[in-house]
Amino acid sequence: MNNFVSISLILGYFLILCLTFITVIYVIKNRKQYGTDLIAYLNIAAVFNSGFIFSTCYLFSVVFFISNTTNRILWKISVISWFLSLIITSFLYSFFKEYRKIQIIPMLMISMLLGLLIGTLFLPNSILISISFPPSLPFSMIDVSTINYNFNFLTGTIIIIFLISITIYLVYISIYINLKSENRKESLPLFLNTSIFTAPIIFYILYLIFQVQFYRELFVILIWITNFGLDVMIILKPEMFFILPNKVYSINIYHKSGVLLYSYNFDKKASILNNLKVWGNIIIGLNYILSEFVDKSDKIDVIQIREADIVVDYDNEYGFAVVVITSKKNAILERLIQKFSQEFRSFYRNELNEIQDLNRLINVSEFKNAQQIIEKNFELYL
Repeated sequence: MNNFVSISLILGYFLILCLTFITVIYVIKNRKQYGTDLIAYLNIAAVFNSGFIFSTCYLFSVVFFISNTTNRILWKISVISWFLSLIITSFLYSFFKEYRKIQIIPMLMISMLLGLLIGTLFLPNSILISISFPPSLPFSMIDVSTINYNFNFLTGTIIIIFLISITIYLVYISIYINLKSENRKESLPLFLNTSIFTAPIIFYILYLIFQVQFYRELFVILIWITNFGLDVMIILKPEMFFILPNKVYSINIYHKSGVLLYSYNFDKKASILNNLKVWGNIIIGLNYILSEFVDKSDKIDVIQIREADIVVDYDNEYGFAVVVITSKKNAILERLIQKFSQEFRSFYRNELNEIQDLNRLINVSEFKNAQQIIEKNFELYL
């Protein structure tokens, strides 16, 4: 019996299983980086469903023989869990910054096809198992080339229509995002991941049509490669996966003397920027903050008013404060503000040191390049 492929699948399974739990734990601990808890939990569901439930059921249905009934049930669960992962992924695509919408009709069609598939899987002959050399003992490792799963016409047709539909949907969204994105380098990983994502779908369709085990094993290998890329992207690029739950109206950088060093408006038509009453409250709060500068050190505070939150990040060492007018403060915005403050301090270190003396004349034109640092760090809000 040739168990080389079986052993290889087991090793691949444990590798993807470890990465799955690493990713899930990372997202749980850093869920605030993903914008909303919903986006974080959708990522967790997609990763856990594909990396653990699908992979486990697949492995035990083709590498180990338990019984005809049990193996068929495990295979059916693997099919459903993979399809659920595809639907969750399509939801995640809909939340991308450049897209921000869910197409109701395609999602209803895809959900309906999934419901039809689940219904057909309850039929007794929806999937049949055939094994060339059944082992005498249960839970025995077998040669994967000796076991096969045959789909009846109805089940196979529904699966093929479902896979083609969701592939078209994901490719459309990824192309749309790539064309709309101002920074193609940011959206390119999504487009490449979608291209790779379609490969296992193609081989699964080929397996359905020709019932050749080679296509089945190549399918799961490509699934794991896709999962690996998705897990890495989730960990390294969390900002790609959230829809911004708030707006930024303005960023203002103040010297500790109260002098405005630089101001940047994201939405010049925003009514809050033209509301003198609101700005009166902001100025009162800001004066209080600046008067307390002596006791502050690299700390973010917030002033809440009826129409907005005024988020303030102080830098006591260099004597400036970053004041952000936003519809609502959140962890993402705090992280971006902190990163911006660090880059601003590093870029203007000499200029800030020169104006530590409150009696020194401040030339605000020296800070005109702050716009580039703002647009770099707050690109998600542009």
